[in-house]
Formats: sequence, structure tokens, C-alpha cells
Amino acid sequence: MKTLIAIDWGTTSLRAALLDEQGHVKEERASPQGILAIAPGGFPDAFNALCKGWQSRDSLALMSGMVGSRQGWMEAPYCPCPAGFDDIARQLAWVEPGRVAIVPGMSCERDGVPDVMRGEEVQVFGALRLLGLIDATVVLPGTHSKWVTVRGGRIESFATWMTGEFYALLRQHSILSRTLPAQDGELDIAAFDRGVDRALQTASLLGSAFSARTLSLFEQLPAAALPSYLSGLVIGEELRAQAPQTSAVVVMGSPALTQRYDRALAHCGIATQHIGAQATWQGLWAIARTLGETA
Repeated sequence: MKTLIAIDWGTTSLRAALLDEQGHVKEERASPQGILAIAPGGFPDAFNALCKGWQSRDSLALMSGMVGSRQGWMEAPYCPCPAGFDDIARQLAWVEPGRVAIVPGMSCERDGVPDVMRGEEVQVFGALRLLGLIDATVVLPGTHSKWVTVRGGRIESFATWMTGEFYALLRQHSILSRTLPAQDGELDIAAFDRGVDRALQTASLLGSAFSARTLSLFEQLPAAALPSYLSGLVIGEELRAQAPQTSAVVVMGSPALTQRYDRALAHCGIATQHIGAQATWQGLWAIARTLGETA
């Protein structure tokens, strides 16, 4: 097994880790040079600068995330569901054969409509390895939240919810923005819970969102609590629409988002487990190990 250079290259950020032969992290580095900050033809220089001193004839570099999109270094075609480590390893996009490759991302269809993800699949595989699971429901909250179903160690399907983006749109570009304070401030637990409950009780976000304005107009919620209430509404809507049929899920996200999803999922009677950023490194390591076994 070669020394692994693991790269998580997203739209606005770039992270890297050097892993030894047992998959242990020896060193980590980070850069603000997400793919949007890279000039045409500039990916090799950015990669070499971040990984200076790590590369050798025995090293393998695996990259995941938006680096494999059409705006990235090289487009890596999506691997269709269901898929596991071995399917991903067979479909790597090689930038430099045998030395530098991009993980392909995944696609699936729901009711005849395609869905895609890049980078989250590696986090899911890493979580499975860290938790010793072969069956799980994994939630990755964020701008575009993902709900991933894993069976037998393979990703069977997933669904994308534009929860974070809808929060930002309502927060900044709707009539609600005139009522909400300039900054979100600290999470108001009671207001957040109230928003989750409201979302779970109503038919859709279209029918519940305006309550963020009327509760303020009738002084039933202070202005400072409105961002938390609106956050509860959009996350609660995600849960209502997703309607998870499980008693436990794995949540992977920032501490702030994990806290909110913990509370919202508790309203649905669903327990949670947490995995942090190390899942990406373990996912890339597992893919590299599968690649080595196949070779």
C-alpha cells in the first residue's frame, strides 16, 4: 500500500492530509483555494504547492469533491448507484496514471429524475469504516443536505435537499429579510424547536414560512429569535418531506448544524450518531486500499 495523499477539494476550500501505510494521519494542511479561486490551468500548481514535500515515487494522491466537476481539474464521470468501494476504485479519473486520481462522485435516479453528489460519498464510506457499519442512513446537512441510504456497505440511493440555500434565500431576499435582524446571533433553542414543530404540522414550507413575519408583527416572537425560528422551519420541512423510516441516523456536519439536526430529529423520535471531518480521510483510504487489493 502506497503512502496516501488525501485531498478534499471543494468549491471554496481545499484540505489535504498525508496518511501512512496504516491509514493514520501524519499531517494535515488547508488552503482557501477552492476550485472557484483557481485560474484556468492552475490546478497542478495549487496541488503541488499544498502537497510540497509529500510526493514521492511511492505516494498515491486521491482527490474528492468539486475538483472532479466540469469546473474542476478534470471531469470525473459519476458512478451510478448502487455502488461500493470497489465500484468507485474502478472508475477513478486518472490525472496522472498510477499516481494522481479523482474520485468520480455518484448519481442516482428518484422517480425518473437524476440526483448527484461529489465528495459526500467519500465521507459516507469513511463513516462506515469508522463506525463499523454496513447498513445505515447518513445525513450530511449543509447548503445542499444529503440523505444517503447504505445497505451491505454499498450506497443504494440518496436525496438532495436545498435546505441551507433556501434558508439563505428567505433570510436575505424575501419579505422576511425586513423583519429579521442583520445577524443570526446565538441559537434560540425554544424558537428553533417552535419552528421545527410548525414545519412538521403544516403541509409545506410555502404554507409555513410567512409565520416568521406574522409572529414578529404580533409580538409573539422577538426579532432576535426569528433566525432560529426560520432555521427550525426549513430543517423541519426537510424532515417532514424526507419522512425517514428509521430509528437512528448518522449525522456528519459542523457542530452548529449537528446540534440543530440532533434537536430536529429528536422531534421525530430519531436517535443520532456523529462523525467528524476525519471521515473524508478514512473514506479515501478505504478506496485506496480497495484499489491496491484490486491491483
